Amino acid sequence: MTARPVAPPAGGLGWANLGMDIVSVNRVRRLLAQYGEKFFERMLTPGELDDCRTSGGLDVLSLCGRIAAKEAAFKTLRVRGRFLPWPDIVVRRSEGGWPLVELYGPAADMAAESGISEITVSISHDVDYAVAVAAPIIAPTPSAPTPFHSSSS
Repeated sequence: MTARPVAPPAGGLGWANLGMDIVSVNRVRRLLAQYGEKFFERMLTPGELDDCRTSGGLDVLSLCGRIAAKEAAFKTLRVRGRFLPWPDIVVRRSEGGWPLVELYGPAADMAAESGISEITVSISHDVDYAVAVAAPIIAPTPSAPTPFHSSSS
């Protein structure tokens, strides 16, 4: 029997643990019809829900994109045995419309443990699916002091 390969630890110089997720629009549409907006208040903050709102109500594609982005961001943290802290990973629309990931509480702690200072994300959606890809930005580490060699005798 061959041994399983061992993945490198999360974070660290030169590593970008990408996260990706896909969400079914039909599934979210069905949940919205069955349980209403309240169901998504467990996953999305009031600000995120506002970003998904149009004059006609919640935009399902935007909702799916936010959910996919949160899952993708969580996957960059590569933590084992932890649940996604939904309210602590916040995906907001920035000036210009680009999504920005903000980390709070346990999510920020997990990122710090992995050496991740920020997470950048891209969201795309079409009729049936929304996808998101997230990439961590590794925090710079203080450079080690350059060894000093004295040539004096």
